[in-house]
Amino acid sequence: MSQTPAELDPSFPPTSGAAVYPGLDDWRSLPISQQPSWHDDPGYAPAIAELSMVPPLVFAGEVDILRDRLAQAAQGKAFLLQGGDCAETFEAATADKISARVRTILQMSVVLTYGASLPVIKMGRMAGQFAKPRSSNDETRGETTLPAYRGDMVNGFEFTPESRRHDPARMVRAYHTSASTLNLIRAFTQGGFADLRLVHHWNRGFTANPAHSRYESLARDIDRAVRFMDVCGADFEALKRVEFFASHEALLLDYERALTRIDSRTGQPYDTSAHFLWIGERTRDLDSAHVDFLSRVRNPIGVKLGPNSTPEDALALIDKLDPNREPGRLTFITRMGAQNIREKLPTLVEKVTASGAQVLWVTDPMHGNTVTSPNGYKTRNFDDVMDEVRGFFEVHNALGTFPGGLHVEMTGDDVSECLGGADPVDQEAFVEGYESVCDPRLNHMQSLEMAFLVAGALAEKG
Repeated sequence: MSQTPAELDPSFPPTSGAAVYPGLDDWRSLPISQQPSWHDDPGYAPAIAELSMVPPLVFAGEVDILRDRLAQAAQGKAFLLQGGDCAETFEAATADKISARVRTILQMSVVLTYGASLPVIKMGRMAGQFAKPRSSNDETRGETTLPAYRGDMVNGFEFTPESRRHDPARMVRAYHTSASTLNLIRAFTQGGFADLRLVHHWNRGFTANPAHSRYESLARDIDRAVRFMDVCGADFEALKRVEFFASHEALLLDYERALTRIDSRTGQPYDTSAHFLWIGERTRDLDSAHVDFLSRVRNPIGVKLGPNSTPEDALALIDKLDPNREPGRLTFITRMGAQNIREKLPTLVEKVTASGAQVLWVTDPMHGNTVTSPNGYKTRNFDDVMDEVRGFFEVHNALGTFPGGLHVEMTGDDVSECLGGADPVDQEAFVEGYESVCDPRLNHMQSLEMAFLVAGALAEKG
């Protein structure tokens, strides 16, 4: 049952050093769900106090740049690629794993840029995606019941009472892990790692696999385009660096509020935990704390819309989160499931478009297609994922609206968590290759295959 933050912690005072802005704390009196039970912990107040005074993870100017980029996408002039782990872990915040994720997103973006003939906005579910909503507060194994794992920002994955305790000090560790992750990302994307020629060279390795030979023609076309630019003396110094933005679900409002700062230029509040924040399907109730809080910060905001979302829900969310109808402010991320996308999405898009609002439409083809494999693993079928992507494009093409992006749970590693693909993963591979602590992710090859399939469709449409 939802409680208000004030009910969870009636004595919580304004934190020394916290940003002060009219209405910014109104969420504390509203219903809230999916929150940890740590307000009585002696470590809670010190953790909030520390987070309220640490340097921002991102800067208001960067957030404004992203909002401008997303405005271009909402107007059909750019495409958003958002990808990364279902739930980041502290253990996986290594240089190798971070670079593999960034590399995969860059590889996908090159392919999509060619297919769409549009700039691709590159955004990671990274440097903050340490908390996840859960369908149950508890987990039972045998005769033992413990709190459910809610992500490394809240508790540990190991099934012990000590690990599963909700520990507010983990918020501080999440901040420092996010800071080191962003430091690496900035180094990778500004220091030559993102050179277009290098990224395209990586993709040639993908198509050299016989399982992916069907994509050779598109890869050759991209190769010719890159060589043409090189011969013509295109400014490759500029092409060695890319913009890369960080995003996560704004689930733990204790953390998000503590990292909110007032920008000295504009006098407006920015949540400096990430450039882009989204509200999940479980926390998007119009009168909830999550919607109220995010309505008051200047970051671009996303909202997940599942198959039960109605046009009335969408229009009410627009009024609350984007009252000024500002392109780039609001993104609707649809997660309908392959079996629902062609039936449920059209009415939503039609009603929102008729209202005059200019939101960015993005597909999340992962969350609506989760199944359990015969051998007991939570998984997704690559064919179902791609069918939802195709349905998303079909609906927008039929309505004359713009299918503006992909939101994908993926990794740069060669894991085995989702079934299928051209170089197929089967359920027997889960025993050795299943690493996710939460939801299954596309592996490196499946992610690139998705990019080639979508690019092919975009190129045909163009």
